[in-house]
Amino acid sequence: MTEIAGRTVLVTGAASGLGRLIALRCARLGGRLALWDLDGPGVDRVADEIAAHTGVRCHADRVDVSAGAQVYPAADAVRAHVGDVDVLVNNAGIMHGGTLTDLPDEAVEATFRVNVLSLFWVTKAFLPAMVARNRGHIVTMGSASGRIGVARLSAYAASKHAAVGFDESLRAELRQLAPGVRTTQVNPYYVATGLAEGARSRYPRLLPILEPDAVAARVVDAVRRDRLVVEMPWLVKATPWLRFLPPRVFDRIADTLGINVSMNDFVGRHGSTDATRVA
Repeated sequence: MTEIAGRTVLVTGAASGLGRLIALRCARLGGRLALWDLDGPGVDRVADEIAAHTGVRCHADRVDVSAGAQVYPAADAVRAHVGDVDVLVNNAGIMHGGTLTDLPDEAVEATFRVNVLSLFWVTKAFLPAMVARNRGHIVTMGSASGRIGVARLSAYAASKHAAVGFDESLRAELRQLAPGVRTTQVNPYYVATGLAEGARSRYPRLLPILEPDAVAARVVDAVRRDRLVVEMPWLVKATPWLRFLPPRVFDRIADTLGINVSMNDFVGRHGSTDATRVA
């Protein structure tokens, strides 16, 4: 079990969406909170909200997690203000929608900087102290699209496949270096935070658009229970088994479920068919 009460929890992408909800839940459980987001005023508002509702005062900072040059000094500030991080929630991410040929080069690069490279910079900033004391917990927010490629979502899906590989490799390393440091990989279907605004489900009973608060609750519960992987809804858990099928059969099942038309009406958080950013 990983305790939240009395522990320092850092949440990236904390100004909105899942990051904000995860931070609120951890504060209610007695955690000490450090909040990072590219949206400085937004993350300050969340810190004020947490203080008003729970009495927990947060260390909030504007940080571009895709830039190691910003991450490392920001990590020093966290240690100075609230101490070593016990639970790290790598939540920050961006999504760009559209066909591959319509994706601007800078959109592809930005997706990998935020969704992949930030995992390395932020985790490297806090992992050594966790290893030294053989205690800690690292959450990697993946996606169901980290398990299956999705039409009109190539950059995001590829970045989340990378996030899944990052978590699995880190978990393997920690079993040898510091088995007391736990990891959790979270792979939800679309979440109704605005990040994937316009995404649709052909069969909502099988693949519902998930409620943010329910996902945040599952994430925090997974940390407390040291769960290695959380996938939701239940059908996402079947994806690895479907890989045993011939590729054409696999593709036909994905098409029948409507997965490859789910992004046809994507508009994103800010009403753009190009991108939405939560880091």
